[in-house]
Amino acid sequence: MTRRIFMLGASGTIGQATVRALVARGHEVVCFVRPRAGVGGALGPQELARRLPGAELRFGEVTNPSSLARDGFAGERFDVLMSCLASRTGAPGDAWAIDHQAHVQALDLAQRSGVTQVVLLSAICVQKPLLAFQQAKLAFEKVLIDSAVNHSIVRPTAFFKSLSGQVERVRQGKPFVVFGNGRLTACKPISDDDLGDYLAGCVDDESRHRRVLPIGGPGPALTPRQQGEHLFALLGREPRFKQVPVALMDAIIGVLGLAGRAVPALAAKAELARIGRYYATESMLVWDAAAGRYDEQATPSWGRQTLFDHYAALVPGDTVTSDTERGDHAVF
Repeated sequence: MTRRIFMLGASGTIGQATVRALVARGHEVVCFVRPRAGVGGALGPQELARRLPGAELRFGEVTNPSSLARDGFAGERFDVLMSCLASRTGAPGDAWAIDHQAHVQALDLAQRSGVTQVVLLSAICVQKPLLAFQQAKLAFEKVLIDSAVNHSIVRPTAFFKSLSGQVERVRQGKPFVVFGNGRLTACKPISDDDLGDYLAGCVDDESRHRRVLPIGGPGPALTPRQQGEHLFALLGREPRFKQVPVALMDAIIGVLGLAGRAVPALAAKAELARIGRYYATESMLVWDAAAGRYDEQATPSWGRQTLFDHYAALVPGDTVTSDTERGDHAVF
């Protein structure tokens, strides 16, 4: 059944993959994007049109309700609101403006436009909300769940692009950096295309309606050490690791947090360091609160492409391509 879908966050790599999947299913997709989108505003209207074939593009500012209403919804009717929108840095101001407030405004306008279904890309890390962006995401999830709108809240594990930052340094002969012994955490990475396919499938799959849906990619959970070992094997080299103590990150966070009381820019850096520490010490798997542990078996798998397939495609290249662009919160 063809639906008219209003799309937020279409300029990111996951958003682009989701639009492709929606268009392939025959849906009518209207994407609301900034005139200069992407990291550093690198994507203009022509490039966005090239990356989003088959979709209609409308330009404006998602944090401005007037622009969202006038330039986005434009008084027209839609069936579904699909959002892959997320704050770039995860810093408190950015997180509450994008992950929460912009979504609250979009939900209100969507309902006025006839939308009865919302598919939201969230994150599995909100299970243990210690950071501002996690709390902002959870706050909107609650608004959405409490609304009368049919919803699917998708919480993916880890993205290929966030685990590709060390491909280039390993290719250059440098060691693979791990926190602790490299076995502190594990995840089930999912590709952009597989995640986009899953998100698009939420529109018509009634078994995914009115649910919170954790999702990972195919295959077993991987530790950072296993990721590094595989990279070296692809290059035919002996594994070399540089171990960074978690205590060092704690010290950096403490110094930046103290200095941030006087210098706001340093406070923002302290939050980014906290985000880095979180991902260095928490697995991206389903959290079993009763058992007090992460559960690989309880983390669903979806798709066909594995992280190691992705690495195999990257390693022969001259450099990491823009498709693996990791954004403002990249650790490496």
